[in-house]
Amino acid sequence: MNLIALPAFTDNYIWMFHDGVDAIVIDPGDSAPVLAALDRLRLKLAAILLTHHHNDHIGGVPALLPRLNGPVYAPALEVIPDPCIRVRGGDSVQVLGMDFEVIDVPGHTSGHIAYFHRPKASASTDAPVLFCGDTLFIGGCGRLFEGTPTQMHHSLQALAALPGDTRVCCAHEYTLSNLKFARAVEPNNADLARYTVQCEQQRAAGMSTVPGRISSELAINPFLRCGVPEVINRARDHGAQSDQPVDVFTALRQWKNDFR
Repeated sequence: MNLIALPAFTDNYIWMFHDGVDAIVIDPGDSAPVLAALDRLRLKLAAILLTHHHNDHIGGVPALLPRLNGPVYAPALEVIPDPCIRVRGGDSVQVLGMDFEVIDVPGHTSGHIAYFHRPKASASTDAPVLFCGDTLFIGGCGRLFEGTPTQMHHSLQALAALPGDTRVCCAHEYTLSNLKFARAVEPNNADLARYTVQCEQQRAAGMSTVPGRISSELAINPFLRCGVPEVINRARDHGAQSDQPVDVFTALRQWKNDFR
C-alpha cells in the first residue's frame, strides 16, 4: 500500500492510502486535492474515513460521493451528515483487505476517533499507521474545543502506548510551531534539539514533516512527557496544581494556548 499526504488549505493534510487501483482517503476537508490525485493516479475511491466533525476534515465529502464506490466511516458520537457508517472505539473497519482499529480519543472534540492499522507480519514489512486527526500532532496536540484536559490526556496516553514504529499521520503541518513550544518546555532535551534541526531542514526544502513516529513523539513531545521532571517543573512554573500527569498536561495545554 502507498501512503500519500495531500496538502489542502493552508496547512491541512488529507491522507490517501492506495494499492495502485483503489484508494482510501482520511479527513477530506477539500475535494479538489483528492479528485486531482484520483485522476492523476487513475484510482477508484473505495472508502472515506472521518475522525471528527470539523469542516476542514469533512467539507469535501459531498463532492466526493459521486466518485465513491464504498462507505464513509464516521465517529458515532459526532454529528456527521449521512450517508455514513458510524463507528466507535473497539470497532474494526475493513477496507481493501486491511483492518483499522477504531480508538476513542475525545478531547479536541467530544467524539473524536482515530484509526490504527497494524499490517500482518506475514503480509507486509510496512510499519503500523495511525490516522489521528487533530488529537496528536508532531511535537504537540490539538486544542480542547469540546473535551476536557483529563479526556485529552487519557487519549494521548492511549496513542502513546501504540508500537514505537507506528507512523503518526496527523492532519496539520504545525510541527515547527509545536517544536518551538516544546523547546521552551524542555530546553535541555538533546533529542528535541536534533529533531528540530531535522524538521527545519525538511521545511526549508519544501518537504512535509509528517508522518512522524510514536517513538520520536515519546522523546520530544511535551504532552506525552508529563512525568518527566523538567516538564513537571516547567508546568508548575505555569500554574500546574500538582505533579500529577493530568495537572501537568492541563498547565501545558493552557501555556501552549497563549504561547507566541
